[in-house]
Amino acid sequence: MTQSTEINTVISPYGGRLVDLLIPEAERVEAVANASRLPSVQVASRAECDLELLAVGAFSPLDRFMGQEDHQRVLDEMRLTSGHIFPIPIALPVEPGPAIRLDQEVALRNAKNELLAVMTIEEIYEWDRPEVAEKVIGSQDLRHPLLAEMHRWGKLNISGPLRVLRPPHHYDFQDLRLTPAQTRARLQAMGHQNVVAFQTRNPLHRVHEELTKRAADEIGGALLLHPVVGMTRPGDVDHFTRVRTYKALASSYYEPGRVLLALLPLAMRLAGPREALWHGLIRRNYGATHLIVGRDHAGPGVDSKGNPFYGPYDAQEMVSRYSEELGVGMVPFRMLVYLPDEERYEEISKVPADARTASISGTQVREEYLNNGRMLPSWFTRPEVAEILAETFPARHKQGVCIWFTGLSGSGKSTTAEVLTVLLQEHGRQVTVLDGDVVRTHLSKGLGFSKADRDVNIRRIGFVAAELVRHGGTAVCAAVSPYRATRNDVRNMVGKGNYVEVFVDTPLEVCEQRDIKGLYAKARRGEIKGFTGIDDPYEAPNHAEIVLDTVGCTAEENAHRILEHLIDQGLVRRPVAES
Repeated sequence: MTQSTEINTVISPYGGRLVDLLIPEAERVEAVANASRLPSVQVASRAECDLELLAVGAFSPLDRFMGQEDHQRVLDEMRLTSGHIFPIPIALPVEPGPAIRLDQEVALRNAKNELLAVMTIEEIYEWDRPEVAEKVIGSQDLRHPLLAEMHRWGKLNISGPLRVLRPPHHYDFQDLRLTPAQTRARLQAMGHQNVVAFQTRNPLHRVHEELTKRAADEIGGALLLHPVVGMTRPGDVDHFTRVRTYKALASSYYEPGRVLLALLPLAMRLAGPREALWHGLIRRNYGATHLIVGRDHAGPGVDSKGNPFYGPYDAQEMVSRYSEELGVGMVPFRMLVYLPDEERYEEISKVPADARTASISGTQVREEYLNNGRMLPSWFTRPEVAEILAETFPARHKQGVCIWFTGLSGSGKSTTAEVLTVLLQEHGRQVTVLDGDVVRTHLSKGLGFSKADRDVNIRRIGFVAAELVRHGGTAVCAAVSPYRATRNDVRNMVGKGNYVEVFVDTPLEVCEQRDIKGLYAKARRGEIKGFTGIDDPYEAPNHAEIVLDTVGCTAEENAHRILEHLIDQGLVRRPVAES
């Protein structure tokens, strides 16, 4: 537990040097000019995060997106072909195209078309989505954010040597964005042989403060407070808010010279035990000798049946199993409770049975305090943190919400959405309606009705809806949206706490009877191909928040039912007369 491997001697978990893929400044101008003439591959946000961490050595000894042999062995054994531990596949998925061929140099660009790096393609291989899902996250449940996202990844993975020309540039918190080498240098200057890292994607409350201080004392060393500011779980508190809380705590409530706050631009996979081990490897590259591992570490919450994806201690067991080989000690996140009579925190296992305790759950934080504009108590959260959170979280009825109608063509989505829109406006909500037919006329003009085009159309609607919700708006969306994976992807874009899926469950024969446009008849005659419900499947939701019957209930009755649900959830304020 008190291993003392010096942070300035062992550079990577295996004794090698940190990978550095950044080309020298003197070569950059010419390299950028040459790269501008190459065919381009636009990488997603996840790959952009991976590229940044590859470039600075955070994934050492890995120095590229994985080739097929490394990818397969990581899936099967959590090791690279070299034998080194590596539990998460780092791949670059792309769609087939003329630029995707062996020995071709390609320029890697981000969503803003900014040039990042050049890859020489040495490998092109197919990957299997179900296999990756089962072996990495252990589930095929589409409520897992990563699995929902996988459905829009390219069919091929490419790999080859990388020359990073311009790593992603960040304008925020630049003094905290330290590379592994910079982090190690700062830690070395503190003079502590042991360093415990704390992985976090949430605001820090007093219990976390107590835990991290105790962990640093336990190892007799320093604390690396290392929050993730890349991609975390959909619906998490934004990193701007979180980092402000970390800065307030680190500057005022920790012993100077024993804490270092640095940011990690990691794209989390939420893969539970495998991810915890990955976090240990990454933190070893940043100079930590120990890692605090929590209950359900890096878990995504519950699946579509309401069950946790992982056991509460699976991650701790995984890190402990490989701790000696990796060179990272596992410090468990022990459950602490507050003793109001003694004004202190204590491990729950050490608290007498008759002692008075106090605690606040995450649900209580959101629903009883933040959503109601109440300040969190000082025993639970430092006043500086409580104030920052209060600034960020408006009352529940002022938060954004997306009501997503899905169902067959002619099921009654648009009619019910129209009535609901008026009711929401009556209750003081400003509403933006995103109807599938209207969106196709404007936002998605030119798209066809192939599965790929339908997915693009739905994700475009989802993107707009997510932006509206993020800024406190109300998005009422009515689109057939036939595929579960795509709808779950939209749910993740919006954030599950502010997303209401409404399944308009109208039988196909009723939809055909209502079809004033004659589309079903044309599909039956073969004049329209790939029509949902006829020769293309509609995947009904398994766990929609609301299921509507449009045969036995009117559109107005159904709209009132949705409104009542929103009121019950606090997303619409109940009129005073009804209170």
